[in-house]
Amino acid sequence: RKNKIIGNLTTKFISQEEDLILHSVLDINVKVLFIPAYKFFQETKETWRNGNFISIDGFTDFEDDREYKIDGMDENGFFVATGMDGLLKLDENIVPLNYWNKKMLNEKEVFDTQKGIVRKINVEKLNKEKIKINKTNIETEKFVFNASVNPKDKGPFPEYTLWYYEDELIKMEFKNPNDKKTITIIRNDWE
Repeated sequence: RKNKIIGNLTTKFISQEEDLILHSVLDINVKVLFIPAYKFFQETKETWRNGNFISIDGFTDFEDDREYKIDGMDENGFFVATGMDGLLKLDENIVPLNYWNKKMLNEKEVFDTQKGIVRKINVEKLNKEKIKINKTNIETEKFVFNASVNPKDKGPFPEYTLWYYEDELIKMEFKNPNDKKTITIIRNDWE
C-alpha cells in the first residue's frame, strides 16, 4: 500500500499422512503518524484429503471489533460449518475462498473462510501478462475475481486481480473499499 509493507501473509503447506494441511496467517496493521488506522488478522487451518477440502478451523478479527470463529467439516455427505450466519449445511464439495487454489476460479460459489459464509463468485480471465517478481520476468495468467455481498458485510466485497504462474498464485491486488488505496500482495519466496 503506497509502496509500504503493511502486513504479512504466511502460508504453509504441511503433509500429514494422507492429508495436506494449509496453515495461513494474515496480519495487517496500518498506522498513520504511529497511530493504528486499520488492523486485520486471520488464521486458518484447512485440511485437504485426496484433493478434497474436508475441514477448516479459523479465526478472523476485523478492525471494527468483529470477530468470527470459523469451523467446518465433512459430515454425512455435507460440509457442516459455522460462521457469522450460524450453522450451515453445505454441499460437501464446496471449495474455500482461498486464492492459492486456482481451481476455485471454476466454481459458482465458494465458502468464505474469513466469515464462514457462502458467496457466489464471478471470474473473468484476462490476457496473459508479464510481471516482475524478485528481478525475474514471468508470463502469468491474469484474472479478475468478484464475489457476492452478504447482508451483514460492512461494505462491498473488493474486486481482486489475481496473477498465476503454472497454477501458483504469484500476485494479487485489491482496492480497499474505505480509502480506495490499492493493496498488493506479492510472493517473496519466488526464485
